[in-house]
Amino acid sequence: MMFSLFTRRPAPVAPVDVPAATRRPECGETWSPAGVSVAQRYYNQAHAVVLVYTAYSPDRHYVACLGCPFTKVRDLSKDWTSLGLNDAAEIANAHAATCHALPRDLPAGPNDDAVREHLRKWVEVARNRVEEVEIWVEALDPARLTLQRTDDWIEAALRELAHDEPSLLLVRTSEGARPRFFARHCIPVS
Repeated sequence: MMFSLFTRRPAPVAPVDVPAATRRPECGETWSPAGVSVAQRYYNQAHAVVLVYTAYSPDRHYVACLGCPFTKVRDLSKDWTSLGLNDAAEIANAHAATCHALPRDLPAGPNDDAVREHLRKWVEVARNRVEEVEIWVEALDPARLTLQRTDDWIEAALRELAHDEPSLLLVRTSEGARPRFFARHCIPVS
């Protein structure tokens, strides 16, 4: 008893009010751009969001960090196959555990003319010298976070491009199916 009277004890500390965690949708916590379906979100070491998302094809998943330029489209260890949900989740979790990038502002949605110009350049690059090359809309899936457009909008823009520049792009439609787009060959065959 005597020792407890003479023992030094620290002065009681007043409780500190810790503000409740606030949601920051501008950093990607709730962000889901047009044309993209977000399957999972992970936080990196500095609280930036790592997304696992799908776009045109629901069985192909992509990983993108909103803090750094990291993206993952295919699994190179499995013969370039597209990512399933479990593989994408593992990659996103591994990246989130090691990434220290700070949250950045979300990419602003480009205007329609900028997206149309992006699509036109994409078709021009795909052209072949000899034959028509089929253009797959799902090939744009990795760029969907910056394009921020739906499949229907992209298909309508490609139809408009084919109408405006028939020497560049051809559209083939069959009843009940989605349209197929073909980049025309560069040199006319004589």
